[in-house]
Amino acid sequence: MKLAAAKVPISTVWTSPDAPRDIDAPATAAQPDVAAWAKSMDTETRLGLHGRTLTQLLFAEPVLVRSERDGWSEVLAPWQPSSQDELGYPGWVPSSHLGELPQSASDPVAIAVPTASLLAEPGGRAVLELSFGTLLASDEHADGYTRVATPDGGSGWLADAVLRSVSEPSDAEERLRLGEQFLGLEYLWGGTSAYGLDCSGLIHTVSRVLGLRTPRDAHDQADTLPNIPIDDARPGDLYFFARPGKPVHHVGFVSPAGMLHASETGKRLENEPLTTDRRATLLTAARF
Repeated sequence: MKLAAAKVPISTVWTSPDAPRDIDAPATAAQPDVAAWAKSMDTETRLGLHGRTLTQLLFAEPVLVRSERDGWSEVLAPWQPSSQDELGYPGWVPSSHLGELPQSASDPVAIAVPTASLLAEPGGRAVLELSFGTLLASDEHADGYTRVATPDGGSGWLADAVLRSVSEPSDAEERLRLGEQFLGLEYLWGGTSAYGLDCSGLIHTVSRVLGLRTPRDAHDQADTLPNIPIDDARPGDLYFFARPGKPVHHVGFVSPAGMLHASETGKRLENEPLTTDRRATLLTAARF
């Protein structure tokens, strides 16, 4: 296996090279346009992603390349822990989306707003539009900007106002504030970006901004994070849901209103009271 990194802002991870449909071409292009892809899909088309997409890689995210064929790479994503493989979340991405790992630098920072422009120089032209949750190594600060290492030996600049140092302590209020930026965002199966999130993708990506390496899938999150009694849950904790005899299928942040969550395909990220149906499948709670 060899090490690589995503060199595009968002690379969608697929179950196989044959999984993408014609409508998915914007997501698999050498320069993917995930915003246009998400906008092009109606509910029925989004439901068709079930069994096709798995997760997403964000810019500069490292992967282990297990094999390559026909312009595709079989990868493992170590920043996305999974019970499927101890080395990281498995799947397939277009090989054109991968480049060399960025050079290491001292202070890791995360994009903490929905999207941010990577600049060629402080205050200069935009090179790429990066998503919330993108984690980068920084090595210089100047006039309200931070220089970050990018794949293939490059670098760029981001405004300090869009960044958060992942070494800073966090609290429940910040977890909810970060998640609430996406209220109204349409659910996307396998989504971990500002253009679409699924339930566990919301938890995983917010955690990444806070410097917490949380499993990618809801059932792994439930198995890994410290469980607490449901009645002890407070805002910023997690609720997990499962049907009798089945694995956990849903997760959301406990909030003062009830739960902040990306509920299901066809709906939008919302902060709402727990419904009777939800309470019927509420299995456990967990705390970071």
